[in-house]
Amino acid sequence: MIFFKIISTKLGNIFFLTSIVIGLMNTNNVMAQAWPDRPMKMIVPFAAGGSADILGRILSQTLGKNLGQNVIIENRGGAGGNLGAEVVAKSPADGYTILLASGSMMTVNPFIYKKSGINYSKDLTYITTVATVPMVIAVSPKLPVNNLADLIALAKTKELYFGSAGIGSQIHMANENFLYAAGIHATHVPYKGENPALNDLIAGQIDFMAGNFPATGGFSKSGQVKALAVTSNKRLKQLPDVPTVSEAAIPGFENTGWYALAVPTGTPQAIIDKIYIATEKSFKSPALLATLEENGLTPVMMKGKDVDSKIQAESAIWEKVIKARNIQTQ
Repeated sequence: MIFFKIISTKLGNIFFLTSIVIGLMNTNNVMAQAWPDRPMKMIVPFAAGGSADILGRILSQTLGKNLGQNVIIENRGGAGGNLGAEVVAKSPADGYTILLASGSMMTVNPFIYKKSGINYSKDLTYITTVATVPMVIAVSPKLPVNNLADLIALAKTKELYFGSAGIGSQIHMANENFLYAAGIHATHVPYKGENPALNDLIAGQIDFMAGNFPATGGFSKSGQVKALAVTSNKRLKQLPDVPTVSEAAIPGFENTGWYALAVPTGTPQAIIDKIYIATEKSFKSPALLATLEENGLTPVMMKGKDVDSKIQAESAIWEKVIKARNIQTQ
């Protein structure tokens, strides 16, 4: 009799726990079916006017149409993107707050921002990559160089200054990677965004910068800065006369930035799937593709697990550069 009661109690507990789990699953499914029923926010963790901001504003319009709700851009720059990532990580895991992250945030920041409030491997779930972007190594019109070899030679004779969108940003790391590969030194001047750095490059306050094409390309075409090379493995159709870094001075060099969408860990998989499908549909829009191409952005989709693998592989590469260049927060 006692044995029967024990068995009954255990079966009752199992049934009770199973009911809770099924109930939670049903709740998540119902929430996902109704989602989204109000506007969403896309956090761009860098200042307005930079490459991430341009991509976010292009993508958010089509993404919003596909999801049936407005996707509002909110710029929350600072600490190499960490501040914006923290905002998303601490938001409710309901899909209404999405992060547009640059690859450097996950692959570089953990090595240089030791006291960060964000753990990129635990606090966020990655939905997909969305685009890759090449950089343009450009110099101030006041600098007496006409090609990349000239810049490298000049850096060996005098102190030069380069700008970035902040310590650890993919612009910063592209510059550091170039210096590392060229075997030269220059002083880093971090800004609170890509646009402020470009403004100072135009004014001659800094000497050079490897900037994302969407932000730098227009200034290059207008002659406000001198484009010396692109960091992709082939020339850009938008700047056909500008050689690759590999052609110009450093054989084999390539440095391409990338962006991904992420949500707080714990977001229901059904909502994550909806965002992925809506993003995939966005990249079938001829108008969107034309705008991305105009800005030098190449759409690239990669599911969550593959994004995790990409982060791990690139982290190992950047860790070596960070150590070799002794990159630290200031």
